[in-house]
Amino acid sequence: MTPTRLTAAPRPITSVGHRTIDPSILYLGTPVVLISTRNAGGTTNLAPISSAWWMGKTGVIGMGTRSHTVENLRRERECVLSVPSVDLVTEVNRLALTTGSDPMPGYKDVMGFEHVRDKFARAGLTEIASEVVSPPRVMECPIQLEGTVSSIMEVGDPKDHTAAIEVRIVRTHVHESILAPGHRHHIDPNKWRPLIMNFLEFYGLGSQVHPSRLAEVF
Repeated sequence: MTPTRLTAAPRPITSVGHRTIDPSILYLGTPVVLISTRNAGGTTNLAPISSAWWMGKTGVIGMGTRSHTVENLRRERECVLSVPSVDLVTEVNRLALTTGSDPMPGYKDVMGFEHVRDKFARAGLTEIASEVVSPPRVMECPIQLEGTVSSIMEVGDPKDHTAAIEVRIVRTHVHESILAPGHRHHIDPNKWRPLIMNFLEFYGLGSQVHPSRLAEVF
């Protein structure tokens, strides 16, 4: 009888230099978006958000469910997602710690928020009419996405009061300065410089690090 050959179990590969942590946030670098919605009285609310991504014609944004914007989204089911470039960082920063809620929720009062009726005026931005939805666009933003709300799904721990909001993009406006030459419907990544929120700090994109095989196919 041939003896059975015993082999040692493979040892798990350990990571050198990594440390297990429990971060309070996971803002790993996402574009800043200015979301405009209609208030109950017909006026406009404008809010900066920094949890957003797109797949095809659908955008998904993350927001606190106790915000005035989410209240408007639940009622009106429409919004505009205007995407600022790095050149608009000062204007975006003017909207920090402002709220359209009146009266202001207690937790925002503790955090030092301020009720602002006209967010466009506070930021120094220009309100222009949309073509399909009721909320206006931000003229200065190179990319403006009109959308309708498909779903609002609460996510995370209930005490987090957060939701993932699915927005169907129904009209897209892009400034000619960032379009690819000879391609009417293509944005040139060498010209588009989105404002990025990275762990609650503002950043921009650097230069291209390597050509993409995926880009060649599409």
